[in-house]
Amino acid sequence: MKPFIPNNVHYYKRLSFFCLFFILCTLFVCAQNSKEFRGKVVDSESNKELALADLLVVGTNISTITNADGEFLLKVPNEHVSKSVLISFLGYKSQEIPLSEFETNKTKIKLVMAATVLARVDINTPKDAESLVRRTLASKGENYINQEAIMTSFYRETIKKRNKNASLSEAVLKIHKQPYTSNKKDAISIVKARKNTIYSRLDTVALKLQGGPFSTLYTDIIKYQEYIFTAENLSNYEFTFNRSTQINNHLIYVVAFKQKEEITEPLYYGQLFIDAETYALTSATYNLNVSDREAASKLFVRKKPRKARVYPTEAAYRINYRVKNGKWYFGYSNILLTFKVNWENKLFNSRYTLQSEMAITDWNQDTTTFTSSPKDRLRPNSILVDKASVFLTLDFGVNIILLNPKNRLRMP
Repeated sequence: MKPFIPNNVHYYKRLSFFCLFFILCTLFVCAQNSKEFRGKVVDSESNKELALADLLVVGTNISTITNADGEFLLKVPNEHVSKSVLISFLGYKSQEIPLSEFETNKTKIKLVMAATVLARVDINTPKDAESLVRRTLASKGENYINQEAIMTSFYRETIKKRNKNASLSEAVLKIHKQPYTSNKKDAISIVKARKNTIYSRLDTVALKLQGGPFSTLYTDIIKYQEYIFTAENLSNYEFTFNRSTQINNHLIYVVAFKQKEEITEPLYYGQLFIDAETYALTSATYNLNVSDREAASKLFVRKKPRKARVYPTEAAYRINYRVKNGKWYFGYSNILLTFKVNWENKLFNSRYTLQSEMAITDWNQDTTTFTSSPKDRLRPNSILVDKASVFLTLDFGVNIILLNPKNRLRMP
């Protein structure tokens, strides 16, 4: 017997209406259980927007960051609306503001720049920058969370061809974060995902670039030291002290690093921000040396056409950590990759930009909330644009607005 397949258009209309009604009711119920706050974080004197400022609901793991325009979105369950929010940004004095003083849509938070304080000199202060870095890398068991945790994160991948948006993929992810002293790799599963792709601007069959959620997760320098610093390659770098700064009213050492001139393999250069009291890494910004095009290309390009030369022109990384009860944990990472594609029979080259960013919005230590099914987990080489099948304009229910709405992808 053939299964019954209704072909009445009214049936589908009723079904669509029911689905839409169910979604709207679900969103309404979720909205009733939490309160939403939007606003902006700026410099108190210049009024300049502060991108990637941290906002943490005190006494919880609920957090968010500001986007490139200094804007933030913070959704707080009703049972926590009586709490305060700690706002912090590197080089500025932190502020703690009760949520009762927040406006729903137009909260403006002004941070004051912190004066640089000279570091006190004692017998434990490292005498050179390299010794400080070695001590920081060796302190992961003391300074970072050493229990398994399930982290909720918001992830976004954008791909541009020249200056035009070609693809936007977003997802709410669950991360099974392993202890920092463990050699086990973290695991990721998708909770919700959506995408929008203009295929005429994106040669998806011809070009595959390394990327995806695991790439942003692997920028966690303390957990995945093998991807940037190892005991063997530290001597290939030159480390120097820059002017110190502050975060959360703590003195922060700033260490600049770059590969030594005689080293030819592609290594990194950038800055490490290290807590002067605990020697914990609080954040880092760095780039890959891509001057050797062929060697750098092998690190990123998974698939390319036979008649094309593909090489990176920029590879920039950023990682931020947050602290709770004296222990630091992964909070945010961003990767920006720019590539050129030179075709044998074409006069002009193509330029692609891939940006991916991941922000932790909440976490807990109840590991039973993570899926046990391997088929529901992402593979380390997964690219989200291949995983998300449809773009939905629904609220994801997370504390994040990483992009200005005017920069969102629009279909022609």
